Amino acid sequence: MIDPVNSPDHEQVPSAATIRALTRRLATEQRDGRVPSVVAGLVRDETTVWTGSRGRVNDATPTPHTQYRIGSITKTFIAVLVLRLRDEGLLQLSDPVEKHLPGTTFGDRTVAALLAHAGGLTAEPPGPWWERTQGTSWSELADRFSAETTPHRAGRRHHYSNLGFAALGEIVARIRGEDWLAALDREILVPLELTRTTAMPVAPHAQGWAVHPWADVLLPEPAHDGGAMGPAGQLWSTVTDMLRWSTFLGGDTAEVLHPDTLAEMSDPVVVEDGDGWRSGQGLGLQLLRHQGRRLVGHGGSMPGFLSTVWADRTEKSGVVFLANATSGIGGALAIGLLDILVEQEPRVPAEWRPQATQPDPELLALTGEWYWGTAAYVLRLLPDGMLNLTPMGGRGRTSRFRAVDDGWIGLDGYYAGEHLRVVRRSDGTVSHLDLNTFIFARTPYDPTAPIPGDVDPGGWRGSATY
Repeated sequence: MIDPVNSPDHEQVPSAATIRALTRRLATEQRDGRVPSVVAGLVRDETTVWTGSRGRVNDATPTPHTQYRIGSITKTFIAVLVLRLRDEGLLQLSDPVEKHLPGTTFGDRTVAALLAHAGGLTAEPPGPWWERTQGTSWSELADRFSAETTPHRAGRRHHYSNLGFAALGEIVARIRGEDWLAALDREILVPLELTRTTAMPVAPHAQGWAVHPWADVLLPEPAHDGGAMGPAGQLWSTVTDMLRWSTFLGGDTAEVLHPDTLAEMSDPVVVEDGDGWRSGQGLGLQLLRHQGRRLVGHGGSMPGFLSTVWADRTEKSGVVFLANATSGIGGALAIGLLDILVEQEPRVPAEWRPQATQPDPELLALTGEWYWGTAAYVLRLLPDGMLNLTPMGGRGRTSRFRAVDDGWIGLDGYYAGEHLRVVRRSDGTVSHLDLNTFIFARTPYDPTAPIPGDVDPGGWRGSATY
């Protein structure tokens, strides 16, 4: 007999009460926002645990496979394409735009600044409202640039720029020697099996609508090809594909992107909301602090469509919603659905088990107490073969380390990117740890270790010689 409480799939099946609460929240948002249709979904531990929909698309209930335009979520795909180029050594984030895209009025701004919306570029391109007009080529767009294209000094502030991502898409195209959409398909969509994510709508798909503010009537919104502005918001997708993208942003990157690169993209570069410090921007990803956790993802808005995707790495969960209205529904829906899942389906801690493989005796011998000066630390061997250095008293710098050819490299915290070396004596025994000049010894200020400044030969003393 299967024990439902201890079954590994138990957490993946929300209760009837949770499903009702999720459905009610979705229904309330659709009614109060007067949205023609909305679909949403939740994922936990890389498994879809709930999908729901309200409203109609072509007089039928939309499904998780119904396409909607995802707008600026497109930018997250462009960012991954750019970081893949960096990982391949084909560009650097510190490169000025001029190196890859000569002739613009913002050639001195860096690739990293554009990714983080910190390049000081104008939010929209010069010319008519690009979201409701047929797109042009990059050369035609660039002909309109002027001094007004860069209203802010680079790095001074967060200033969201659709134009910046159009430029990034053009950089991808020029380096790859193919349209950014072709690179996207080959490098991301096919490997992740995002079969319903396309540049233009493919049936079944929703029509974009504007809802009259004072009457329950609709006006169809156009859905043009954005041309050179496409990298800022061209794509169409489904809840099914976007839930897979949520798990990607949550860490399941498969072979598409190295996990360390995704972590780099998720680090805050600029604060978006001034003194609030609740929302910010990474490298192509929007960040949100919520109830002590950090969400990574992006919102999307195009005439006739609204969307959001978030990944919560702490909860190993994600949320998506797609709607076909110009306004009326917002990011609060996504956060609300995530909160219902967390509150009504709290995670059951995973069962502890010993690691399956035999530990390396030399690594096992490194575990235990180490001292940086008088500060006590504990070095632990993790099941995945990494090392974790943690202050014994709970206050101090914590970092994980992964093995590299010449020792260990820090992955997070203060020691991210720093090298840890195990220094041995002539007889092969371990003398100390050298963490980028910080000496960790087995005892406080071990006189046999190369402590900078040396250790007073008088040793430790009491108050009589204070």
